[in-house]
Amino acid sequence: MKRKIAFLLAGAMTVASLAGCGAEVSTTNDAPAKEDKTEAPAEETPAADAETPAAEGDSTDVAADITLWTYPIGNWGNAETVNSMIALFNEDYPNINVTVEYLDYTNGDDQVNTAIEGGQAPDVIMEGPERLVANWGAKGLMVDLSDILTDDAKNEIYDSVLSACINAEGKMYEYPVCMTAHCMAINKTVFEKAGALEYVDLNSRTWTTDDFFKAIAKVNEYNGGNTVGAVFCGGQGGDQGTRALINNLYGGTFTDAEHTKYTADSEENVKAIQALYDAEGINFDASIVGGDEINLFRQGQLSVAFCWNIAQQLNTDNNDAGLTNDGDEIAFMAFPSQNGNDTKLCGGIWGFGVFDNGDANKIAAAKLFIDFMADSVKGTANAVTSSTYFPVRDTVEGADLTKLYQDNEIMTAYGTLMQYLGDYYQVTPGWAEARTAWWNMLQQVGTGTDVTTAVGEFVSTANAAAGN
Repeated sequence: MKRKIAFLLAGAMTVASLAGCGAEVSTTNDAPAKEDKTEAPAEETPAADAETPAAEGDSTDVAADITLWTYPIGNWGNAETVNSMIALFNEDYPNINVTVEYLDYTNGDDQVNTAIEGGQAPDVIMEGPERLVANWGAKGLMVDLSDILTDDAKNEIYDSVLSACINAEGKMYEYPVCMTAHCMAINKTVFEKAGALEYVDLNSRTWTTDDFFKAIAKVNEYNGGNTVGAVFCGGQGGDQGTRALINNLYGGTFTDAEHTKYTADSEENVKAIQALYDAEGINFDASIVGGDEINLFRQGQLSVAFCWNIAQQLNTDNNDAGLTNDGDEIAFMAFPSQNGNDTKLCGGIWGFGVFDNGDANKIAAAKLFIDFMADSVKGTANAVTSSTYFPVRDTVEGADLTKLYQDNEIMTAYGTLMQYLGDYYQVTPGWAEARTAWWNMLQQVGTGTDVTTAVGEFVSTANAAAGN
């Protein structure tokens, strides 16, 4: 039975939900080198109609070669993991051949856009609503997946998630699979040595704005005046962190509730940006993006990270999960808010979309693949756990998904943050242009531009892109 997302992990819930910080997503593994794509033979088939019924779930006779392009969403960027899931799919659909190409968040969008322009878009793509719905879907490039959304699935998928995957006209351009809450992190070891842990509530993972700035000052004094945290703005990578930091400090918003216009020039946000600029220990750094910030944090050069999520907390590339490279303990935290209890975290939602490449047979095969991964007892649990994120529903076809991570202490603890998920505003029109304008604005502030002027220019640029 579906529950409101705010109560997803209340109490002792054991499941774990943007990415990551290289863009809207983090990964626990570097994406492998891309595999050669196998092109299906050209077929003279009519363009698919949006109303064409999806192939039935037992249509094992469907035969097609389809391509899946996936951003590095947890272990969906790992070839061994993805191949094992495809093998499971092929047990039910042996005549559908899936060739995979792995994208990253540095060049992935350019690769997809180039493929679109050349008439070679992938059949299936895995990413979030900000790309599948608000970008490529809004351009009329995606297939409406409403016909494979059953009534049972509608009842099982969280309302807030489903609404982000369906546009204003009711077309579903993304079938959601997994989600997370983006957060920040502190070097707990350094905070303890600096006497700054008194400002942190490690039970609720929250803190007040005043306590945040007091802690930054303490750590800054302890480390001899070196930078404690960086407002990274070398590009859009990880910008969910800087947006959440600024919006939460004094209760500002990034867009209106209807997702029609940008509101980041509020008095609250101007105050927050100015406070960060004035704080000793906080540096506006135009030389790095979120992924760079994570590396500096792991190396001990920064004591807080604003680009964090469960995939980063689980990362074991250079040490055990939850430790920096040198063995300091990492504590994940919600972003600070005025009273400490009203923090609103940016969420990440990931799922599958289908490009309309004009081949009805490939579209039918793509829908079968999505149905298997996102809405089946056999496939969905594996698809979710491979992402290292949380399911977008408590059950799939009635089967319980709430115990996927019951033996994982880190995932269970991270579940505390899920109650703080805020509005998924990343589907606001003009999103791609707004992201660029955001980091440009932060760069301007970092070089001394008046905050009110810089933020005003950002909002004007973003709202012009949104058609306002």
